[in-house]
Order: sequence, then C-alpha cells, then structure tokens
Amino acid sequence: MIIDTHAHYDDSQYDEDRDSLIKSLIKEDVGIVINSAADLKGCRDAIKLAHTYPFFYANVGIHPSEVGLMTEDAIKEIKKLAADEKVVAIGEIGLDYYYEDNPEREVQKHWFRRQLELAAELNMKVVIHSRDAAADTLEMLKEASKLGVTGDVHCYSYSVEQAREYVKMGYYIGVGGAVTFKNSKKLKEVVKEISIDNIIIETDCPYMAPEPVRGTRNNSANLKYVVAKIAELKNITEQEVLEITEKNARDLFGIK
Repeated sequence: MIIDTHAHYDDSQYDEDRDSLIKSLIKEDVGIVINSAADLKGCRDAIKLAHTYPFFYANVGIHPSEVGLMTEDAIKEIKKLAADEKVVAIGEIGLDYYYEDNPEREVQKHWFRRQLELAAELNMKVVIHSRDAAADTLEMLKEASKLGVTGDVHCYSYSVEQAREYVKMGYYIGVGGAVTFKNSKKLKEVVKEISIDNIIIETDCPYMAPEPVRGTRNNSANLKYVVAKIAELKNITEQEVLEITEKNARDLFGIK
C-alpha cells in the first residue's frame, strides 16, 4: 500500500471537499496518511483527523516559521497532545532560513532544540523541516542524536554527502513530488545513491504536486508518480518501491 508520511489535510485548501477527498484515497491504494502539524491549531486538527479517519495518524510540533510567539506553555501543550494514541512523532520542526520574515535564526534554533529535547524526553521520533539551513540543522541533529533522537528529514533537498550523515544517525530521507521535477538533479542523485531501505515517500500536500500534475493542489493519490520515478532511478519495480517504503514507514513510526 501507499503510505503518505507527510501531509497537511488540515490546510484550508481542503475546506470545501476534505471529507470526500480523504474517503476517495482508499480507492487509490493509499493505506496510511500521517498528517503533520505546523502550529498548535494544526496539532489539534491533525489529531482530530486521525480520530475521524482510521487510516490517519498525526505529528504534533511547531514549524520554524511559526515559533516567533512560542512559549514554554506551548511545549507543555505539545507534550500533552503527544500522549494521544494516534500521534506518532514530533513534527514538523526544524529551521527555515529561506524567508526574511521568518523568526530570527537564534529564536528558531532555541525552539528547535526545545522540541528535540521534548522528543527525547518522550522517546518519540521527529519530523524535520530544513530549508537553506543545512549546516545548522545537521549540527543540531548530531547533538540531539546523543539523546537518542531520530526520525526523518522531510522534503529532503540537500547533498548526497549530508544524506549519508543523516542515515548514519538513523534518519530516513523523505522523498516527494520534487523528485519528478526536471531541475531536481540533486535529489535524483540522492535517491540513486541512498539505499531504498532509508527512503520514505511523502506528498507535503496540498503543496509539491509531482509531474505531470505539478502546479495543482496535491493529494496522496499522486504518490504513484513519485513511486514510478523512484523505481526508475533505482532500477527496481514500482511494487518493490511500495513494499519497501511501506516497511520503512511502519518501522520508523511504529505503525503495525
């Protein structure tokens, strides 16, 4: 089956047809969806989705773009929400230096560290967002690895060499629609060089729709295009990609 390890069905782009779209995914061989939060409302909404649809699970955490007003009370609430039986990871958390109006880097790093510490305390996996912050992300995750923290690097966009470093620390590499883009030479090289045993698939929907539907609202059914591209790059069958990435996702997030 297809396991979409990173989606945002709580996004307002789904407000008009969320229920019908989610129910339609079963017919598209989508067996599991993990909905990732970006802020506290998203945490609550992700859990609500997970209890509404049996094949949904949730991540809870605060995206780096949203940490500007974060407090220790928010950490306490995330800890409480993480106790829900349908929550499988702390995420998405990390660093984003791409947008100038994002919180200052030191603020992002502080709350990234606090959420990594929370994951260590709860013995939970993490889902990492990192954009234009390669060096700082790797350094902070190396420190967190001393506390036993592992997880997946969502929407991976860095080098093969750094991917190998993450794999050594026990991380999985999240591959989505970008692998189908014509200009994604770096990601294609990562997929070729990193073992399929260390790759999971994701949409990041409603964003990052793959070719040939790039530019449209994404959904989990479009992962078939990602699977096809990975199979091509790895010179294996699409069925093998499905079977191995399903096992990887289940092992990572503890889903039976």
